[in-house]
Amino acid sequence: MKRLLLKGGRVLDTANSVDGLFDIVVMNGRIASVQPSGKSFDGEGGAPKSAEGAKDWDVIDCDGLLVLPGLVDIHTHLREPGEEYKETIKTGTESAAAGGVTTVLCMANTTPVNDNASVTRLITDIAEAEGVVNVRPIGAVTMGLKGEQLTEFAELKAAGCVALSDDGVPISDASVMRRALEYAKLFNLPVISHAEDTAVVDGGVMNEGITSTKLGLRGIPNAAEDIMVARDVALAELTGGRLHIAHVSTRGAVDIIRSAKARGVSVTAEVAPHHLLLTDSAVCGYETGAKMNPPLRTQADIDALIEGLSDGT
Repeated sequence: MKRLLLKGGRVLDTANSVDGLFDIVVMNGRIASVQPSGKSFDGEGGAPKSAEGAKDWDVIDCDGLLVLPGLVDIHTHLREPGEEYKETIKTGTESAAAGGVTTVLCMANTTPVNDNASVTRLITDIAEAEGVVNVRPIGAVTMGLKGEQLTEFAELKAAGCVALSDDGVPISDASVMRRALEYAKLFNLPVISHAEDTAVVDGGVMNEGITSTKLGLRGIPNAAEDIMVARDVALAELTGGRLHIAHVSTRGAVDIIRSAKARGVSVTAEVAPHHLLLTDSAVCGYETGAKMNPPLRTQADIDALIEGLSDGT
């Protein structure tokens, strides 16, 4: 019987309003008890009855560490099938596990695209055989990620898809997005939006502002994101469908989403770590490692994103 004692870590479980120093007893791979730090030697929940009795246990000193429930990453790229030279389901899930992530949702931009049930089942079969964490596929909204013909949402859900997205390709046609939200509503599937008006982007390579001007680089204004967020929120309000805005980067988008939630629109949103930590000044020196989509923005945008996290937006 494998026995493990995690001692003295700060246990943070916001879903159950737990935040404090605790000892955790793990037996046979499952949590047997969670007790205030220093009180684990009482036999409760299978814990050892004395410090002497704990010598046959694996004891990890968690002083100064956070102990969290398994994390869920809702926006990953496992690249399999088709681009295994970049990543595989095995390597991607091993990386997830190393970072404390126990469930990943993988985007549909594989080769072939995950736009039909056979590709979805291939992903789930490989994940079952080689994955080390839970893998939940995200199916494509449109065939081939082309933004034209909707995929068969019912078949994708039956095969294991938990959401729908064309990933980094915005659905430019508003009528297609409207039909997607209406159709997905029948199956209680969220549609994940890459909110970007490509006409406004117009070949931009970084945030439009003082830094882009100094560097002589074509900029991407906040409006490229704000316009599409506003459109998709309006369509979600019209259809009653579930909308999720991926990687929010602008203060305007935060305001739009906050207002929509207050009106009862079924919209959720995410923010990526780099958009909370870095501004567009990271591009100075033509640093290509700081080139991303959506681009790094300004400190004012970071402040709004942090406020959006704090107030639940």
